[in-house]
Amino acid sequence: MPTAAQPDAVPVTEWRDKKRHLWLLGLIPPTAVFLATGLVAAFNALGWDLVAPVWWWIGPMLVYVLLPALDVFFGPDGDNPPDELMEQLENDKYYRYCTYAYIPFQFASLVFACYLWTASDLSWLGIEGGLGLLSKVGVALSIGTMGGIGINTAHELGHKKDSLERWLSKITLAQTFYGHFYIEHNRGHHVRVATPEDPASSRMGENFWTFLPRSVVGSLRSSWELEAKRMQRLEKPVWHPSNDVLNAWAMSVVLWGALAAVFGWQVLPFLVIQAIYGFTLLETVNYLEHYGLLRQTTARGRYERCTPRHSWNSDHICTNIFLYHLQRHSDHHANPTRRYQTLRSFDEAPSLPSGYASMITLAYFPPIWRKVMDHRVIEHYDGDVSKANLHPRKAARILARHGQVQA
Repeated sequence: MPTAAQPDAVPVTEWRDKKRHLWLLGLIPPTAVFLATGLVAAFNALGWDLVAPVWWWIGPMLVYVLLPALDVFFGPDGDNPPDELMEQLENDKYYRYCTYAYIPFQFASLVFACYLWTASDLSWLGIEGGLGLLSKVGVALSIGTMGGIGINTAHELGHKKDSLERWLSKITLAQTFYGHFYIEHNRGHHVRVATPEDPASSRMGENFWTFLPRSVVGSLRSSWELEAKRMQRLEKPVWHPSNDVLNAWAMSVVLWGALAAVFGWQVLPFLVIQAIYGFTLLETVNYLEHYGLLRQTTARGRYERCTPRHSWNSDHICTNIFLYHLQRHSDHHANPTRRYQTLRSFDEAPSLPSGYASMITLAYFPPIWRKVMDHRVIEHYDGDVSKANLHPRKAARILARHGQVQA
């Protein structure tokens, strides 16, 4: 049985969720554009107009600068809920309301950003005319950051059995036009995780820029095939409203169409940029979650059951707060319907050297990524590289480098 990491055991009667109120910090991403607007107005009022536009880039600053720094400063969490309190925590509706609250702020920010992108008179912010090109790109990437983190919010909701939460999941995905994730992640990725058949499980020797199109296209194809088979079982045509890929995409069409109707066709480039950046953030996280990890084949020719050893974990508290414990990925794969507040960190799960926010940046630079991660994959398999999930075109080279031959 997996062993939950609990360095300092606390009596059940005394245990309290120290992060209970910190989960509200997860509302920073969907409100960041409003904070940025206030900062831009304040800087312009002080005559710092040359510096003010940098605040439109608040989303990338959060992901690439602030969160990595906070993860280093505060370090790992190490606090797991006692088994005796799991049911109580699961049934505490406060935690689900924290995720529900993300959605209205997300859409309010999206609408406001469309206004900022298309407005020709922003004098109330101390800006002559409308936003410049660099400011517009900053706004798009900041909203894309919110959309990417919103996909994680949809991930949390989409795993639940409650029909309301499942619909909220698809609504949250509408911004990034990634509604098929709802299907592929639950019924595809969780079945095939840490195997060569899973488009969202990266292979040792595969760089992020090769993985990205493979995962995007493979996940899209898989989601459609899964729904087509489900429609066939239900004896319905594939182009039916109950096809969850179609109705999820329909939400995006309605949303984008409504925004274009209100703000004009000029808003479409903004919507495309933010969507691509948003789902690229998701795919970067996919890349680092299972890099090189492989479920072994049993004597019956099937893959072994997914265990904590098949996901890279990080227990760094700050990124975990913003991602609803997504970094406790091992427990999530073992218990997909378990709510984020009850997810645990396991001793036997392989660990990333820092939080997801830090590792995202490393993934963009393949030589650095390989230097940091490849030896960790090898150590995880006690030097037997043949047990890793290897990039097919590089497998022979990797094995030869470690004195092994391809079977």
